Amino acid sequence: VQLQASGGGLVQAGGSLRLSCEASGSIFSINTMGWYRQAPGKERELVATISSGGVTNYADSVKGRSTISRDNTKNTVYLEMDSLKTEDTAVYYCAAGRPILSRTTSPRAYDYWGPGTLVTVSS
Repeated sequence: VQLQASGGGLVQAGGSLRLSCEASGSIFSINTMGWYRQAPGKERELVATISSGGVTNYADSVKGRSTISRDNTKNTVYLEMDSLKTEDTAVYYCAAGRPILSRTTSPRAYDYWGPGTLVTVSS
């Protein structure tokens, strides 16, 4: 499975961003896609994921100001984040896999990763 992400860049605090990630290849091997992020000096952490059936899982830090969605016909997942904060600055990674637990937060549950896209939120 190959993941191609787009979006990100420099955003002002309070602004919004939209990330998208398209999966290609052996799509049958995945059922859940989503986003993780990693800030400098920190571990990779969950942002949000969504299963093929539409079950979503959000990190508490983004809940209420983020929406993850997917278009199964395009094998693409979208993440919209509003009210951005400087602490949202990180490299965002698209992830895909078939986790045993649909609401897992562990990045080890995902087998496929995109190259990462930098999101910088300026104050």
